[in-house]
Amino acid sequence: MAAAAGALGETTDPDHSAEEILLAFAGAVRAAGVKVTADRSRSFVEAVAQLSGSRTALERLDVFWAGRATLCSAPDELVPYQRTFEAWFSPTHSTAARQETTQTTVSQASWDDDAGTSDGAADPVSAIASRRELLRHRDIASLDSAERALLNRMFEELVVRLPHRPSRRKQLNPHGGVDRVRTLRDQLRRGGEPGPLRRSRVPRKPRRMVWLIDVSGSMAPYADSLLRLAHRVVQQEPHQVEVFTLGTRLTRVTTALLNPDPELALIQAGRTVPDWSGGTRLGEVLGAFNDHWGQRSVARGAVVVIASDGWERGDPALLGQQVQRLHHLARRIIWSNPHRGKAGYAPVQQGIKAVLPHVDYFMGGHSMKSFEELLAVVGNA
Repeated sequence: MAAAAGALGETTDPDHSAEEILLAFAGAVRAAGVKVTADRSRSFVEAVAQLSGSRTALERLDVFWAGRATLCSAPDELVPYQRTFEAWFSPTHSTAARQETTQTTVSQASWDDDAGTSDGAADPVSAIASRRELLRHRDIASLDSAERALLNRMFEELVVRLPHRPSRRKQLNPHGGVDRVRTLRDQLRRGGEPGPLRRSRVPRKPRRMVWLIDVSGSMAPYADSLLRLAHRVVQQEPHQVEVFTLGTRLTRVTTALLNPDPELALIQAGRTVPDWSGGTRLGEVLGAFNDHWGQRSVARGAVVVIASDGWERGDPALLGQQVQRLHHLARRIIWSNPHRGKAGYAPVQQGIKAVLPHVDYFMGGHSMKSFEELLAVVGNA
Protein backbone atom coordinates (compact mmCIF):
# COMPACT_ATOMS: atom_id res chain seq x y z
CA MET A 1 0.00 0.00 0.00
CA ALA A 2 2.99 2.30 -0.26
CA ALA A 3 1.90 3.62 -3.64
CA ALA A 4 -1.59 4.16 -2.26
CA ALA A 5 -0.18 6.17 0.64
CA GLY A 6 1.60 8.37 -1.87
CA ALA A 7 -1.62 8.89 -3.79
CA LEU A 8 -3.34 10.19 -0.65
CA GLY A 9 -0.86 13.06 -0.53
CA GLU A 10 -1.24 15.55 2.24
CA THR A 11 -4.17 13.68 3.79
CA THR A 12 -1.87 10.87 4.89
CA ASP A 13 -1.36 10.78 8.65
CA PRO A 14 1.92 9.16 9.82
CA ASP A 15 0.04 7.69 12.78
CA HIS A 16 -2.44 5.86 10.52
CA SER A 17 -1.85 3.42 7.69
CA ALA A 18 -3.22 3.86 4.19
CA GLU A 19 -5.72 1.04 4.83
CA GLU A 20 -7.12 2.84 7.88
CA ILE A 21 -7.51 6.04 5.88
CA LEU A 22 -9.32 4.22 3.08
CA LEU A 23 -11.67 2.50 5.51
CA ALA A 24 -12.37 5.84 7.21
CA PHE A 25 -13.17 7.32 3.79
CA ALA A 26 -15.61 4.46 3.12
CA GLY A 27 -17.29 5.33 6.42
CA ALA A 28 -17.58 8.97 5.34
CA VAL A 29 -19.18 7.87 2.06
CA ARG A 30 -21.66 5.79 4.05
CA ALA A 31 -22.48 8.83 6.19
CA ALA A 32 -23.16 10.80 2.99
CA GLY A 33 -26.04 8.48 2.12
CA VAL A 34 -24.35 5.80 -0.01
CA LYS A 35 -25.20 2.22 0.95
CA VAL A 36 -21.68 1.06 1.76
CA THR A 37 -21.44 -2.36 3.38
CA ALA A 38 -18.45 -3.97 5.06
CA ASP A 39 -17.88 -6.15 2.00
CA ARG A 40 -17.79 -3.11 -0.29
CA SER A 41 -15.34 -1.35 2.02
CA ARG A 42 -13.04 -4.36 1.94
CA SER A 43 -13.38 -4.60 -1.85
CA PHE A 44 -12.41 -0.92 -2.09
CA VAL A 45 -9.24 -1.47 -0.05
CA GLU A 46 -8.36 -4.56 -2.08
CA ALA A 47 -8.92 -2.69 -5.37
CA VAL A 48 -6.58 0.11 -4.30
CA ALA A 49 -4.02 -2.48 -3.17
CA GLN A 50 -4.20 -4.18 -6.58
CA LEU A 51 -3.68 -0.88 -8.36
CA SER A 52 -0.80 0.11 -6.09
CA GLY A 53 0.86 -3.26 -6.65
CA SER A 54 0.73 -2.89 -10.44
CA ARG A 55 1.97 0.72 -10.58
CA THR A 56 4.96 2.50 -9.17
CA ALA A 57 2.97 5.66 -8.47
CA LEU A 58 -0.76 5.73 -7.77
CA GLU A 59 -2.70 8.92 -8.47
CA ARG A 60 -5.79 10.27 -6.75
CA LEU A 61 -7.79 9.58 -9.92
CA ASP A 62 -7.01 5.87 -9.54
CA VAL A 63 -8.32 5.89 -5.97
CA PHE A 64 -11.41 7.82 -7.15
CA TRP A 65 -12.39 5.25 -9.78
CA ALA A 66 -11.56 2.32 -7.52
CA GLY A 67 -13.94 3.70 -4.90
CA ARG A 68 -16.62 4.54 -7.41
CA ALA A 69 -16.52 1.02 -8.88
CA THR A 70 -16.70 -0.74 -5.50
CA LEU A 71 -18.68 1.57 -3.18
CA CYS A 72 -21.43 2.82 -5.50
CA SER A 73 -24.26 0.65 -6.80
CA ALA A 74 -26.86 3.13 -8.11
CA PRO A 75 -26.76 6.29 -10.27
CA ASP A 76 -28.11 8.50 -7.48
CA GLU A 77 -25.08 7.56 -5.33
CA LEU A 78 -22.50 9.01 -7.73
CA VAL A 79 -22.97 12.66 -6.75
CA PRO A 80 -22.63 12.20 -2.94
CA TYR A 81 -19.65 9.93 -3.52
CA GLN A 82 -17.84 12.51 -5.66
CA ARG A 83 -18.53 15.30 -3.17
CA THR A 84 -17.22 13.18 -0.30
CA PHE A 85 -14.10 12.23 -2.25
CA GLU A 86 -13.31 15.86 -3.09
CA ALA A 87 -13.82 16.94 0.51
CA TRP A 88 -11.80 14.02 1.88
CA PHE A 89 -8.81 13.81 -0.44
CA SER A 90 -8.71 17.24 -2.12
CA PRO A 91 -9.33 19.86 0.57
CA THR A 92 -6.93 22.34 -1.01
CA HIS A 93 -8.16 22.11 -4.61
CA SER A 94 -10.22 24.98 -5.89
CA THR A 95 -13.76 24.53 -7.14
CA ALA A 96 -12.73 25.40 -10.71
CA ALA A 97 -9.95 22.81 -10.67
CA ARG A 98 -12.36 20.14 -9.42
CA GLN A 99 -14.90 20.97 -12.12
CA GLU A 100 -12.19 20.85 -14.76
CA THR A 101 -11.02 17.45 -13.54
CA THR A 102 -14.59 16.16 -13.52
CA GLN A 103 -15.25 17.41 -17.04
CA THR A 104 -12.19 15.62 -18.38
CA THR A 105 -13.11 12.29 -16.82
CA VAL A 106 -16.93 12.03 -16.93
CA SER A 107 -19.12 12.73 -19.94
CA GLN A 108 -22.88 13.18 -19.70
CA ALA A 109 -24.99 11.57 -22.38
CA SER A 110 -27.20 13.78 -24.52
CA TRP A 111 -30.97 13.96 -24.31
CA ASP A 112 -31.63 12.12 -27.55
CA ASP A 113 -28.77 9.66 -27.92
CA ASP A 114 -27.50 7.68 -24.97
CA ALA A 115 -26.04 4.75 -26.90
CA GLY A 116 -22.57 6.26 -27.32
CA THR A 117 -20.49 9.29 -28.17
CA SER A 118 -20.98 11.66 -31.09
CA ASP A 119 -18.77 9.60 -33.38
CA GLY A 120 -20.73 6.42 -32.66
CA ALA A 121 -18.14 4.83 -30.36
CA ALA A 122 -19.51 3.23 -27.22
CA ASP A 123 -18.65 5.04 -23.98
CA PRO A 124 -19.24 3.06 -20.74
CA VAL A 125 -19.13 6.21 -18.60
CA SER A 126 -21.83 7.80 -20.75
CA ALA A 127 -23.90 4.65 -20.42
CA ILE A 128 -23.77 4.94 -16.62
CA ALA A 129 -24.75 8.60 -16.71
CA SER A 130 -27.28 8.25 -19.53
CA ARG A 131 -30.47 10.22 -19.38
CA ARG A 132 -32.59 7.12 -19.74
CA GLU A 133 -30.95 5.37 -16.83
CA LEU A 134 -31.49 8.38 -14.60
CA LEU A 135 -35.13 8.66 -15.64
CA ARG A 136 -35.74 5.02 -14.70
CA HIS A 137 -35.33 5.96 -11.05
CA ARG A 138 -37.03 9.38 -11.10
CA ASP A 139 -40.47 10.00 -9.62
CA ILE A 140 -42.87 10.56 -12.52
CA ALA A 141 -44.62 13.38 -10.67
CA SER A 142 -41.36 15.41 -10.60
CA LEU A 143 -40.60 15.26 -14.35
CA ASP A 144 -40.87 18.24 -16.69
CA SER A 145 -42.40 18.11 -20.18
CA ALA A 146 -39.16 17.18 -21.96
CA GLU A 147 -38.39 14.38 -19.50
CA ARG A 148 -41.93 13.08 -19.80
CA ALA A 149 -41.59 12.96 -23.59
CA LEU A 150 -38.48 10.81 -23.26
CA LEU A 151 -40.15 8.64 -20.62
CA ASN A 152 -43.13 8.06 -22.91
CA ARG A 153 -40.79 6.69 -25.57
CA MET A 154 -39.28 4.36 -23.00
CA PHE A 155 -42.65 2.65 -22.52
CA GLU A 156 -42.32 1.18 -26.00
CA GLU A 157 -39.17 -0.65 -24.88
CA LEU A 158 -40.72 -2.31 -21.83
CA VAL A 159 -40.51 -6.09 -21.85
CA VAL A 160 -43.98 -7.49 -21.13
CA ARG A 161 -44.36 -11.13 -20.15
CA LEU A 162 -47.92 -12.09 -19.32
CA PRO A 163 -48.81 -14.85 -16.85
CA HIS A 164 -49.78 -18.23 -18.27
CA ARG A 165 -52.00 -21.09 -17.14
CA PRO A 166 -52.00 -24.77 -18.06
CA SER A 167 -54.53 -25.77 -20.69
CA ARG A 168 -57.25 -28.28 -19.89
CA ARG A 169 -56.40 -30.40 -22.89
CA LYS A 170 -53.15 -32.13 -23.75
CA GLN A 171 -51.49 -31.83 -27.13
CA LEU A 172 -49.56 -34.59 -28.89
CA ASN A 173 -45.85 -33.96 -28.60
CA PRO A 174 -43.10 -36.50 -29.39
CA HIS A 175 -40.92 -35.04 -26.61
CA GLY A 176 -43.61 -35.05 -23.92
CA GLY A 177 -44.52 -37.59 -21.28
CA VAL A 178 -46.37 -40.82 -21.93
CA ASP A 179 -50.08 -40.20 -22.55
CA ARG A 180 -51.63 -43.22 -20.86
CA VAL A 181 -55.16 -42.53 -22.07
CA ARG A 182 -54.24 -42.24 -25.76
CA THR A 183 -51.84 -45.19 -25.53
CA LEU A 184 -54.53 -47.40 -23.99
CA ARG A 185 -57.11 -46.38 -26.58
CA ASP A 186 -54.71 -47.29 -29.40
CA GLN A 187 -54.11 -50.70 -27.85
CA LEU A 188 -57.86 -51.31 -27.55
CA ARG A 189 -58.31 -50.46 -31.23
CA ARG A 190 -55.64 -53.04 -32.05
CA GLY A 191 -57.36 -55.70 -29.95
CA GLY A 192 -54.84 -55.47 -27.11
CA GLU A 193 -51.77 -55.75 -29.31
CA PRO A 194 -48.84 -53.63 -28.05
CA GLY A 195 -47.76 -50.67 -30.12
CA PRO A 196 -45.90 -47.38 -29.95
CA LEU A 197 -46.41 -45.17 -26.94
CA ARG A 198 -48.33 -41.94 -27.45
CA ARG A 199 -46.74 -38.85 -25.90
CA SER A 200 -48.25 -35.47 -25.13
CA ARG A 201 -47.73 -32.25 -23.20
CA VAL A 202 -49.99 -29.81 -21.43
CA PRO A 203 -49.71 -26.49 -23.33
CA ARG A 204 -49.78 -23.17 -21.49
CA LYS A 205 -52.12 -20.37 -22.47
CA PRO A 206 -52.09 -16.67 -21.49
CA ARG A 207 -53.95 -16.02 -18.27
CA ARG A 208 -56.57 -13.30 -18.22
CA MET A 209 -55.50 -9.98 -16.70
CA VAL A 210 -57.52 -7.08 -15.28
CA TRP A 211 -56.08 -3.61 -14.69
CA LEU A 212 -57.99 -1.22 -12.42
CA ILE A 213 -56.42 2.24 -12.59
CA ASP A 214 -57.32 5.06 -10.21
CA VAL A 215 -57.72 8.34 -12.14
CA SER A 216 -58.83 10.53 -9.23
CA GLY A 217 -57.27 13.88 -8.40
CA SER A 218 -54.67 12.43 -6.04
CA MET A 219 -53.50 10.05 -8.79
CA ALA A 220 -53.43 12.68 -11.57
CA PRO A 221 -49.58 12.86 -11.84
CA TYR A 222 -49.40 9.09 -12.41
CA ALA A 223 -52.61 8.27 -14.30
CA ASP A 224 -51.19 9.04 -17.75
CA SER A 225 -48.16 6.78 -17.24
CA LEU A 226 -50.28 4.01 -15.75
CA LEU A 227 -52.56 4.04 -18.79
CA ARG A 228 -49.50 3.92 -21.05
CA LEU A 229 -48.32 0.89 -19.12
CA ALA A 230 -51.73 -0.74 -19.50
CA HIS A 231 -51.69 0.09 -23.22
CA ARG A 232 -48.36 -1.70 -23.55
CA VAL A 233 -49.83 -4.78 -21.87
CA VAL A 234 -53.01 -4.69 -23.99
CA GLN A 235 -50.95 -4.58 -27.18
CA GLN A 236 -49.11 -7.71 -26.06
CA GLU A 237 -52.28 -9.83 -25.69
CA PRO A 238 -55.41 -7.89 -26.75
CA HIS A 239 -57.91 -10.68 -26.07
CA GLN A 240 -56.72 -11.50 -22.55
CA VAL A 241 -56.47 -8.06 -20.92
CA GLU A 242 -59.25 -5.81 -19.61
CA VAL A 243 -58.60 -2.26 -18.37
CA PHE A 244 -60.94 -0.15 -16.22
CA THR A 245 -60.58 3.26 -14.59
CA LEU A 246 -61.65 3.97 -11.02
CA GLY A 247 -62.99 7.32 -9.84
CA THR A 248 -66.51 8.28 -8.94
CA ARG A 249 -67.61 5.56 -11.37
CA LEU A 250 -66.27 2.51 -13.19
CA THR A 251 -65.28 2.98 -16.85
CA ARG A 252 -64.05 0.31 -19.26
CA VAL A 253 -61.29 1.68 -21.52
CA THR A 254 -60.09 -1.58 -23.10
CA THR A 255 -61.54 -0.68 -26.51
CA ALA A 256 -59.74 2.67 -26.52
CA LEU A 257 -56.41 1.06 -25.65
CA LEU A 258 -56.65 -1.37 -28.58
CA ASN A 259 -55.39 1.44 -30.82
CA PRO A 260 -51.72 0.63 -31.58
CA ASP A 261 -50.73 4.32 -31.38
CA PRO A 262 -50.29 5.14 -27.66
CA GLU A 263 -51.01 8.84 -28.11
CA LEU A 264 -54.26 8.26 -29.97
CA ALA A 265 -55.21 5.51 -27.54
CA LEU A 266 -54.80 7.81 -24.52
CA ILE A 267 -56.75 10.60 -26.23
CA GLN A 268 -59.61 8.22 -26.90
CA ALA A 269 -59.43 6.89 -23.34
CA GLY A 270 -59.54 10.46 -22.00
CA ARG A 271 -62.73 11.08 -23.96
CA THR A 272 -64.23 7.88 -22.59
CA VAL A 273 -63.52 8.60 -18.90
CA PRO A 274 -66.04 11.16 -17.57
CA ASP A 275 -64.54 11.54 -14.07
CA TRP A 276 -60.88 12.24 -14.85
CA SER A 277 -59.06 13.90 -11.89
CA GLY A 278 -62.24 13.91 -9.84
CA GLY A 279 -63.12 12.27 -6.57
CA THR A 280 -62.84 8.62 -5.69
CA ARG A 281 -65.06 6.07 -3.99
CA LEU A 282 -63.01 2.94 -4.33
CA GLY A 283 -65.29 0.74 -2.25
CA GLU A 284 -68.42 1.54 -4.26
CA VAL A 285 -66.64 1.36 -7.61
CA LEU A 286 -64.98 -1.98 -6.82
CA GLY A 287 -68.39 -3.21 -5.70
CA ALA A 288 -69.78 -2.26 -9.12
CA PHE A 289 -66.92 -4.10 -10.79
CA ASN A 290 -67.56 -7.22 -8.71
CA ASP A 291 -71.30 -7.13 -9.49
CA HIS A 292 -71.08 -6.52 -13.24
CA TRP A 293 -67.70 -7.99 -14.20
CA GLY A 294 -66.12 -9.92 -11.37
CA GLN A 295 -68.86 -12.54 -11.09
CA ARG A 296 -68.52 -13.25 -14.79
CA SER A 297 -65.49 -14.78 -16.46
CA VAL A 298 -63.50 -11.51 -16.44
CA ALA A 299 -62.01 -11.80 -12.94
CA ARG A 300 -62.34 -15.53 -12.29
CA GLY A 301 -58.83 -16.97 -12.19
CA ALA A 302 -57.36 -13.70 -13.47
CA VAL A 303 -54.42 -11.64 -12.27
CA VAL A 304 -55.85 -8.32 -11.06
CA VAL A 305 -53.64 -5.23 -10.84
CA ILE A 306 -55.06 -2.30 -8.85
CA ALA A 307 -53.11 0.96 -9.26
CA SER A 308 -54.21 3.41 -6.57
CA ASP A 309 -52.87 5.40 -3.64
CA GLY A 310 -55.70 4.11 -1.44
CA TRP A 311 -57.27 7.46 -0.57
CA GLU A 312 -60.89 6.57 0.12
CA ARG A 313 -63.60 9.19 0.58
CA GLY A 314 -66.15 6.54 1.49
CA ASP A 315 -66.14 3.78 4.08
CA PRO A 316 -62.74 2.02 4.28
CA ALA A 317 -64.46 -1.08 5.65
CA LEU A 318 -66.50 -1.34 2.45
CA LEU A 319 -63.29 -1.10 0.40
CA GLY A 320 -61.76 -3.94 2.40
CA GLN A 321 -64.86 -6.08 1.92
CA GLN A 322 -64.90 -5.58 -1.86
CA VAL A 323 -61.18 -6.36 -2.21
CA GLN A 324 -61.69 -9.50 -0.12
CA ARG A 325 -64.60 -10.44 -2.37
CA LEU A 326 -62.45 -9.92 -5.44
CA HIS A 327 -59.63 -11.94 -3.88
CA HIS A 328 -61.92 -14.98 -3.71
CA LEU A 329 -62.46 -14.77 -7.49
CA ALA A 330 -59.01 -13.81 -8.80
CA ARG A 331 -55.84 -15.84 -8.81
CA ARG A 332 -53.65 -12.97 -7.62
CA ILE A 333 -54.30 -9.37 -6.59
CA ILE A 334 -51.39 -6.95 -7.02
CA TRP A 335 -51.78 -3.48 -5.52
CA SER A 336 -49.51 -0.79 -6.97
CA ASN A 337 -49.21 2.36 -4.86
CA PRO A 338 -47.12 5.29 -6.23
CA HIS A 339 -46.08 6.25 -2.69
CA ARG A 340 -44.94 2.73 -1.79
CA GLY A 341 -41.42 3.15 -3.19
CA LYS A 342 -40.71 6.55 -1.64
CA ALA A 343 -38.50 7.03 1.40
CA GLY A 344 -40.37 7.26 4.69
CA TYR A 345 -43.63 5.87 3.37
CA ALA A 346 -45.82 3.93 5.77
CA PRO A 347 -49.26 2.40 4.94
CA VAL A 348 -51.21 4.54 7.40
CA GLN A 349 -54.17 5.45 5.17
CA GLN A 350 -57.35 3.75 6.28
CA GLY A 351 -58.03 2.49 2.75
CA ILE A 352 -54.61 0.84 2.41
CA LYS A 353 -54.82 -0.67 5.89
CA ALA A 354 -58.20 -2.18 4.99
CA VAL A 355 -57.00 -3.84 1.75
CA LEU A 356 -53.52 -5.06 2.75
CA PRO A 357 -54.77 -8.34 4.32
CA HIS A 358 -56.44 -9.26 1.01
CA VAL A 359 -53.73 -8.49 -1.56
CA ASP A 360 -50.94 -10.85 -2.60
CA TYR A 361 -48.37 -8.18 -3.56
CA PHE A 362 -48.08 -4.57 -2.40
CA MET A 363 -45.69 -2.73 -4.73
CA GLY A 364 -44.58 0.74 -5.77
CA GLY A 365 -45.63 2.53 -8.93
CA HIS A 366 -43.90 5.90 -9.12
CA SER A 367 -41.05 5.31 -11.61
CA MET A 368 -40.10 3.33 -14.67
CA LYS A 369 -38.03 1.00 -12.51
CA SER A 370 -41.06 0.25 -10.32
CA PHE A 371 -43.10 -0.47 -13.48
CA GLU A 372 -40.45 -2.96 -14.59
CA GLU A 373 -40.62 -4.65 -11.19
CA LEU A 374 -44.42 -4.70 -11.40
CA LEU A 375 -44.34 -6.39 -14.82
CA ALA A 376 -41.86 -8.95 -13.50
CA VAL A 377 -44.22 -9.88 -10.67
CA VAL A 378 -47.18 -9.99 -13.08
CA GLY A 379 -45.31 -12.35 -15.40
CA ASN A 380 -44.72 -14.81 -12.55
CA ALA A 381 -48.18 -14.56 -10.99
